[in-house]
Amino acid sequence: MPTQAEIFAELGIPGGVAAGAGVGGGGRGAVNAEELENDSTMEELWAMKAMEHSEIHFNLLCAVDPRLLKLTPKDDAIYTAFRNEFPDFNVKKLEEKDLKSAEAKEKWRPFCLAFEKEIEDYSFATLVRIDGEDEYSESNTILVTRIQFFCIEITRNREGLNDAIRTKFKPKPRTKKGQQ
Repeated sequence: MPTQAEIFAELGIPGGVAAGAGVGGGGRGAVNAEELENDSTMEELWAMKAMEHSEIHFNLLCAVDPRLLKLTPKDDAIYTAFRNEFPDFNVKKLEEKDLKSAEAKEKWRPFCLAFEKEIEDYSFATLVRIDGEDEYSESNTILVTRIQFFCIEITRNREGLNDAIRTKFKPKPRTKKGQQ
């Protein structure tokens, strides 16, 4: 499990930025990210949310024809903009450098910002499968922004790259909160 500092770094939050008022209860004021490094609560909450999202997404892929699946009301616009800006981007099997290298970040940043008012939580950290033909697992996920996730998965759906998931895997019962 990544440290709090690693999660902040992945989210693009500088180490010295205040994380918000009231974190940790007790009426404390703004908390420095460095102080939160040892606070596993935020990390655990993020991890639970990300895993819940990935479970729901994968169960949808297992149960519904991906070509008919709409992930957002803006799927058409996201797909068109993504393929116009990244026509040769390989969504079948992701390469970390295509998402996280300095050059890639320069290209992705303005693209993602264009969806700031269009997609709720567009910059929220989200897990995406590296190999689109496989399930979510620790070795088959990478952390991306929500809009990058939508670009990749909408494209996989539209281009038939998620079609085999329904025959290869079956939906899994969701883990209920509190069950471990």
